[in-house]
Amino acid sequence: MFQIVKPDVNINFVGKRYIAITCSILLIIAGIVTIILRGGLNMGIDFAGGTIIHIKFKAPVNIDDIRKALKPVGIESSAIQQIGNKSDNEFLIRSNIQSEAIQSLSHQVQDALAKEFGKGKAEILRVEMVGPKVGRDLRHKALLAIYYSLLFIAIYISGRFELKWVTSGSIAAILIIGLKLLEALGVGYVYLTIGALVLTLILSWFFQLSYALAAILALVHDVLVTVGVFALLNKEFNLQIVAALLTIIGYSLNDTIIVFDRIRENLRREKKYNFKDLVNRSINQTLSRTILTSGTTLIVLITLFLLGGTVIRDFSFALIIGVMVGTYSSIYIASPLLILYEDFRVRGREEARIRDRNLAKSKAS
Repeated sequence: MFQIVKPDVNINFVGKRYIAITCSILLIIAGIVTIILRGGLNMGIDFAGGTIIHIKFKAPVNIDDIRKALKPVGIESSAIQQIGNKSDNEFLIRSNIQSEAIQSLSHQVQDALAKEFGKGKAEILRVEMVGPKVGRDLRHKALLAIYYSLLFIAIYISGRFELKWVTSGSIAAILIIGLKLLEALGVGYVYLTIGALVLTLILSWFFQLSYALAAILALVHDVLVTVGVFALLNKEFNLQIVAALLTIIGYSLNDTIIVFDRIRENLRREKKYNFKDLVNRSINQTLSRTILTSGTTLIVLITLFLLGGTVIRDFSFALIIGVMVGTYSSIYIASPLLILYEDFRVRGREEARIRDRNLAKSKAS
């Protein structure tokens, strides 16, 4: 019988944890530096505001010819991309022009195209405008959506693996109330979200929610790496990518839970254990399932990326990056973070014992 991974496999994943964490930190820093140097992400119209024009031609046309035709309208420098099948002759024009008179703009574009290609040769299927206020609101809601997903994941992980439903639920309630109050006071959404996330991690540490802490840090890692790759490649960041990030969070969490579940089972079975070896063994025991799940998902996503057309290409690209990073983080980020936390806790207990012993000796003398 063919097996992808043999049952007795014992790859030393944990032994390479510091190398993996260092590589992740360097990639995240590279992404953040790129974002800072470029003055932010390459925001799509959804977030930055602008106009989308969807055009269908009756005959094949060249993008350069479309750009030339739109010069009199003043949107020749817009992003123009062909969508759907090549035989459909449909194009999407994304412009940073924010015109309230959409009807007037539609007529201007129609006249310019008729002049260049002939009357009736091009049809405008839709014209949509996103104002700056709407774009700003969408940015804020996207940030909060990502944060709330991480917060509720923390509740679920704490309840399932540490049976601390009340503690995690109380923390979540306090954070949500605090967020609403600060939001009402007009605190910036970026600072608000980053502050809330940092506070969530601090509270998870303080209340010893080790599984939740490791899972959240791994998911934050996945989001930052994916966003960093988009920044490095200067790809457009829009609502589709936010949807992809939320999908990545869910997928990565599933992988992490599989490993965490096996760690918990092994902890219950074994009374005497080395925690590092136990975690490494748990990763190896779930490796076959991880490879099968990630492999089949990647086949579908790569097919979508190659054959799905330009409309969903960036979405499928984000998911490809996210699935690979999510699988990697379950093995090299989430599980090693549990080891680091356990090492810190054991070291703390040892130091406390030494302090107590020294104190007892000093009292006796």
